[in-house]
Amino acid sequence: MTPERPAISVILGTDLYETVRPVVECLRRQTVKDRLELVIIAPRRASLGMSDADGEGLAAVRFVEVGDVSLLAVARAAGVHAATAPIVVIGETHTYPDPGWGEALIRAHEGPWAVIVPGFGNANPNGPLSWAIFLLDYGRWLAGLPAGEIALAPTHNSSYKREVLLSIGPALETALAHGDEMTLKLNSAGHRTYFEPSAVIDHLNVTQLAPWLHERFLGGRVIAGRRAMRWPWWMRLLYVVASPLIPVVVLSRIWPGVRHARRETRLPFGTLPAIIIGAMVSAMGELVGYAWGIGTGVEEQMTEYEVHKVRYV
Repeated sequence: MTPERPAISVILGTDLYETVRPVVECLRRQTVKDRLELVIIAPRRASLGMSDADGEGLAAVRFVEVGDVSLLAVARAAGVHAATAPIVVIGETHTYPDPGWGEALIRAHEGPWAVIVPGFGNANPNGPLSWAIFLLDYGRWLAGLPAGEIALAPTHNSSYKREVLLSIGPALETALAHGDEMTLKLNSAGHRTYFEPSAVIDHLNVTQLAPWLHERFLGGRVIAGRRAMRWPWWMRLLYVVASPLIPVVVLSRIWPGVRHARRETRLPFGTLPAIIIGAMVSAMGELVGYAWGIGTGVEEQMTEYEVHKVRYV
C-alpha cells in the first residue's frame, strides 16, 4: 500500500535539535502525527544532533541545510520550497501545539481558506510580563475567542496552503519576516483567512525584564523598518509624527482578547500596566524604524530571541 501523502508540513528553523525537541515531542503526540511532515532548517544536518528515533511516528522528516539561520525568514522560505504537503505551518521553537491541533487545521483547510490561524494559549502564564507580551502579540487570536473569518493573521504559527505561499514568488523571503507584508500580499490577491480556535497552540514568552524591553523595541523597529522600505518619504514622516498614537491603536485591537483573558483567568497583578509599557516601547521602536530603517544587525538580534526564547524566560 502506498503511504498517504503528508497533510501538513511543519517548518522549524533551528541551530540544534535540542532547541526544538519540545516542539517535536508535541508533534509526535498529535492525533494525526502520521500525517505530519517535519521540515527542519539548520546550518548543517551533521551537527544538528537529531537521530532517526526522534522523528518516529511522523510521516516524514526532511532537512534543509542553509549554513546560517540568523536571517530566519530566508531559512523559512527554503523550508517552504522543500515541503511536500499541501498545508504548511511556519512553526517556532517556542510554540507547543495541543494533541488535536493538527487534526483541527486539516479539517479547517477543507474550507475556502488560504490561511488558518490557530487559537493561542500562554505556555508560561505565571507573571505579568509573560501575559503582557502574550496579549500584545496574540491577544486577537486567543483560543477562547469565537471562530470566524478574519482580516489579519500572524505571519508565524499560522498555516497556509503551500501553493498560495509559492505564488508569492521571490518576495516570499521578505513576506515571512516580521511585519504585515504577508497579510498585505495575501489580501491583495483575494485570499481569505479563518480563525480556528480549536487548533490550540501554546506560546512561550520572554519574562526577563531587560530582554523583554529589548525584544519589544526591536520588534517595533523591524516592523516599521519593513514598512518604510516600501513607503514614500512623506508616509514615513506621517507615521513618525503620529507614533505617539500607536499604543492607542494597539490597545484597541487587542482589547477584546484582554477582556476575554480577564474573564477566563486571574491575570497577575501588574499585567495591564505592563501591556501599556510594552505598547509604548514597541511604539518607540516603530518611530526609530520609520525614521532610520531596520538598522544593521537588528534582524539577527531578533532571531536570537526567536530561536532561543527559552533562555529569556
